[in-house]
Amino acid sequence: MTAPQRGWLSRLTDGLSRTSRQMTAQVAQVLVARPLDQERLDALEEMLIEADLGPHAASRITQAFADQRFGKSCGEDEVKEALAAAVAAELTPRQGRFDPLSGPRPYVVLFIGVNGSGKTTTLGKIAADLTGRGARVLIAAGDTFRAAAVEQLHVWATRAKADFISRPHGADAAGLAFDAFERGRTEGYDVVLIDTAGRMQNKQGLMDELTKVIRVLRRQDPDAPHEVLLVLDATVGRNALAQENIFGNAIGVTGIVMTKLDGTARGGVLVPVAQASDSPIKLIGVGEGVEDLQAFDAAAFSRSLVGLAPAND
Repeated sequence: MTAPQRGWLSRLTDGLSRTSRQMTAQVAQVLVARPLDQERLDALEEMLIEADLGPHAASRITQAFADQRFGKSCGEDEVKEALAAAVAAELTPRQGRFDPLSGPRPYVVLFIGVNGSGKTTTLGKIAADLTGRGARVLIAAGDTFRAAAVEQLHVWATRAKADFISRPHGADAAGLAFDAFERGRTEGYDVVLIDTAGRMQNKQGLMDELTKVIRVLRRQDPDAPHEVLLVLDATVGRNALAQENIFGNAIGVTGIVMTKLDGTARGGVLVPVAQASDSPIKLIGVGEGVEDLQAFDAAAFSRSLVGLAPAND
């Protein structure tokens, strides 16, 4: 994915408006036009926790305010600028880069996450972005237990002008991954994108299936898959933390994609997820269009989270 453009940054601000309205109203009520004392610092910390930033980040951000502004009276914009800078300081170390065209050929990307997280749609958007940049892309429908997922992915492949490989319902996902990699290598594809199942009601079976897929790929190439993207749905709030813990402990996740940030008043959940994970945040999504999935920019996200216009607007 290329760096976010001005139009995308504006959409990000619009998408996070539910979160920013809530935070702005609380900031104005608690902090603006009055000296910052311990009572208001405590209220700020509670506000940040309610916005799902998590207790650890909330404590550090509140301490930053105490160090810089204790006893001072500030205007709303000044407070929001300081809050955005504090959130950015939390997130910048967790910002990652997704660039499959800079790696080996074929570059294999495995998509994991629970059903309904936006995993299949995310894969389709990435495929469209890559083919739009001239890449040859092969999509593998590895969620062989859900016919609807295979059909949805086929629609995305057609839309993205990517090639598509699938197997009958209930077929072995690892076998499909093997075939996709072999086809990608022998036919000169740039990128192979592999969808997977997300049946959390059978957690151990799912993890066993995913590890088998990875094991089979590594027999073909010790470095494959070159990227394992965990797709999380922001609308589930702090349950996303539990999902990151389950997948992160069992599978070698290399990057996180946070989707549906426009559908929640708890967009701040990205902060504790980023801090809890050993993997960086690489992509975020705020809409249904291909252009609504973009590289994660910690500074731009932080400004949007508190209702500030992008710095380059």
